[in-house]
Amino acid sequence: MSAILRVEDLVAGHGKIDVLHGISIELGEGRLCAIVGANGAGKTSLLRAISGLVSKRSGTITFGGHDITKAAPHRIARAGLAHVPEGRRMLAHLSVEENLLVAGERHGTRSARRAAEELYDRFPILAERRFIAAGSLSGGEQQLVAIARALIAKPRAMLLDEPSMGLAPKLVNTIFNLIADERRRGASILLVEQNARKALAIADDAYVIERGMITLRGSGAELAAREDVVASYLG
Repeated sequence: MSAILRVEDLVAGHGKIDVLHGISIELGEGRLCAIVGANGAGKTSLLRAISGLVSKRSGTITFGGHDITKAAPHRIARAGLAHVPEGRRMLAHLSVEENLLVAGERHGTRSARRAAEELYDRFPILAERRFIAAGSLSGGEQQLVAIARALIAKPRAMLLDEPSMGLAPKLVNTIFNLIADERRRGASILLVEQNARKALAIADDAYVIERGMITLRGSGAELAAREDVVASYLG
């Protein structure tokens, strides 16, 4: 497996407190890797560290063969690593279309508009809402906008943080179907998700994180079949 993203022996945290303790994971090219674990286990901190938003004490992070351990967040994003954060965090006062065009602007206005039209074809609900302020949309619609904002930037890989959080069950299914479809299209996706059952069901590879440490790794199917994982995370 060729890894597009590799984290090795990462120690990171906030202030003087270490949250991640020697984390090592890989995201294969064109694969979906799930990180599952309880609240407070360090899942979000891991994605934020990869994106340059959390201080690293030691260890290395490579993306596309280049060391990004000390790179600034905007440089990591420009290298093609898109981060869809927990809570969506879009430009609420701007329309859906303005959110998309801002995210795609580095490819040029004409290219961004063309890419937006392609996304409207794939997500008709966004076409219907294109001129509506993003902050007025439902939670599920906002999550679609957040993922579309990442896609319009034509990333080499995506980090998705709790994409199903706070959504109704029907919308959870919609979001997971979208993520699985992106995987089938060849996207490389690192997915952090508390809904472990659904995450493992679509994951090629998976890790369990506990108290800032990786405690289990394997294929999504292997971890979903383990009794200890079932008891702890799948109910």
